[in-house]
Amino acid sequence: MSTLHWSNADVEVHKLVVGSYDNNVFIVRCTATGEAVLIDAANEHERLLELSQALGVRRILETHGHHDHIGAVTEMREAGYEVAVTAADAPMLKEVGYDVLIDDKEVIEFGSLRLHTIHNPGHTPGSISFHLDGTPLLFTGDTLFPGGPGATQYEGGDFNTIITSIDELLFPFPDDTIVLPGHGLDTTIGNERPHLQEWVDRGW
Repeated sequence: MSTLHWSNADVEVHKLVVGSYDNNVFIVRCTATGEAVLIDAANEHERLLELSQALGVRRILETHGHHDHIGAVTEMREAGYEVAVTAADAPMLKEVGYDVLIDDKEVIEFGSLRLHTIHNPGHTPGSISFHLDGTPLLFTGDTLFPGGPGATQYEGGDFNTIITSIDELLFPFPDDTIVLPGHGLDTTIGNERPHLQEWVDRGW
């Protein structure tokens, strides 16, 4: 079964759904050089290792530190892959470890591709999204889903903060921006933006 989820002349995006929480794992690959990054080493490390080796993954980027998004980190690090996370969420990885900290507005280069980081707290204090330069792709982790924001009832979550993050940092993207969330199906900014007040009114 093919894992290819989206592509153009410069990039391939591969998607795996893993674990009991049906986490989305994305591998973003530069077609010119074969270099790639993996977003969220969530679970099923054997499948992730096999695909990472086949697709040229160089490093792993965590959108946030919740347990269902880091279940394969230990094995991926043991296999030699560098794991990056924001400083605010790094304490959540204390048992599995990490190697590098990601900052807000950082540019992560691999091959000819550039991922721009967007620190959007609310789901967790250090939740981060990634926009792939030159494409409509926005990897939002558990910050924005089809139909609303990610859950905020867990420790470190805050509903008002996630609403502000979505409104001020994600909704300025064009309508045709494709949202690739940490669980579930893709959506677009244009589909979600009109519903912001509904989410505020319902409180989740």
